[in-house]
Amino acid sequence: MIGPPVIEALQMALVLLAAPGLVGIVRAVKARLQRREGPPLVQPYRQILRLLAKEVVLAENASWLFRTAPYLILALTWAASSVVPTFSTGLAFAPLGDLIVITALLGAARFLLALAGLDIGTSFGGIGASREAMFASLAEPAMLMIVVTLAIAAGSTQLSTIAAFMLSPAAGLRFSFALALVALVIVALAENGRIPIDNPATHLELTMVHEAMVLEYSGRHLAMIELAAALKLLLTISIIACIFFPFGLGLPGFAGFLVGLLSYAMKLGIAAILLGVFEVSIAKMRVFRVPELLGAGLMLGLLGTLLLYVSRGL
Repeated sequence: MIGPPVIEALQMALVLLAAPGLVGIVRAVKARLQRREGPPLVQPYRQILRLLAKEVVLAENASWLFRTAPYLILALTWAASSVVPTFSTGLAFAPLGDLIVITALLGAARFLLALAGLDIGTSFGGIGASREAMFASLAEPAMLMIVVTLAIAAGSTQLSTIAAFMLSPAAGLRFSFALALVALVIVALAENGRIPIDNPATHLELTMVHEAMVLEYSGRHLAMIELAAALKLLLTISIIACIFFPFGLGLPGFAGFLVGLLSYAMKLGIAAILLGVFEVSIAKMRVFRVPELLGAGLMLGLLGTLLLYVSRGL
């Protein structure tokens, strides 16, 4: 029997090692659909290792916040990724696997990134930070509405409890869960700066959001930012898989442990393929239309909460 500390250590190592590979799969799928050869799957790993070996170049007016923000952002994102049940529910940090805690950790990381973009004093950093704050003002309330919907249904905001409830016959098929899933997908796209919210592969100053805040980073600092972004993408996919597709979780014995690993790898692969297909088949939205999409996600989350609350009261 594998103990919770060992499972937790494997979880922390797994998410850190798998995150760049997930980004590589998404890029490879997009390249194939665009009839390009594209970069190899290990390119994100090579890029991070190359950046770690390079010298850090700092602006003269960079403060201590600009220098320490990459490490704090990576630590907060890694901590949030370590408490989400991925292949097993027996995590040592399971009591901390709360959706509200995860939302707070991601919000703190976003706040530090926006401060770092403002700290250097460039116009691009200010544009990216202001847009990030505007998007977060709608994405975070939508996430909280999703949390309330799941908490009403499962009786808890802990992911392990929610996953167990979703696996039980009591969950059933509910329209409010479908609304929460669509709202969570919209929030996930906004959190990771993916198309149609933002294009992570562009440096066009009129449209970029995340890239505008990290233009001044280099060397190991940029490697930390890139790794944190990959971890965040894996984290949001893991949350969706844990809540709405929890099959393979909580199986007893070593065989159940292996089944959980294989099912989690399958979920990540399917999600990466779907994300690549989605980004190729849709165009990026205008910046000032993004609040409309996030507002729709907020309304879907609120509607799911109201429907579930009313149905429980009948």
